[in-house]
Amino acid sequence: MKNKGTLYLTQTAVMLSLLITVQFATGLLPIGQFKQFITGALVNFILFTCVFIVGLAGGLTVAAASPFFALIFGITPPLIHIVPFMAVGNSILVLIAWLFRKFVTWDKKKDIAVVSAGLAAAAAAKALFLWFGVVVIMLPLISWDGLGINEKQNAITAAVSFVFSWPQLVTGLSGGALTMTIIPPLKKALAKNFQK
Repeated sequence: MKNKGTLYLTQTAVMLSLLITVQFATGLLPIGQFKQFITGALVNFILFTCVFIVGLAGGLTVAAASPFFALIFGITPPLIHIVPFMAVGNSILVLIAWLFRKFVTWDKKKDIAVVSAGLAAAAAAKALFLWFGVVVIMLPLISWDGLGINEKQNAITAAVSFVFSWPQLVTGLSGGALTMTIIPPLKKALAKNFQK
């Protein structure tokens, strides 16, 4: 049991370190809003992979930590209000992926189809939650005067609305597709971790 706990902590730490490295590195890319698609796809890939390798607890841990580093590295618009929504959105992605984890046998076309559908559903659910939570609910309720950036309100609102609309679905699906490519060889290397 002790060894199992140590393995869980080690794997979670590795996935979290990978996440931080990806966010830091892609945050430095001089390609404007396009870097959202690269960072988002890789972050979702890491979250999906963490679920399959480490499990639910590890996936939720990384999911909760991701938004804080995204804010620190300037990947998301500079609004702390966004962090809780992102953490919940990531957790939704992880939870739905975890529900389909038991189908990760990769030996049957049916199982591969089920997992693919599950990852697509996870991406869609996360995107829908973030759009509704951030764009529909959060933005209209923000006190811009209290933030001292009232003169930039329109620009920030437009940027946030874009980031948390259709690009979230694109990055979620891209992360899922990357996962479906990488997980099979990882499954063979870490077969004992892919148990129901």
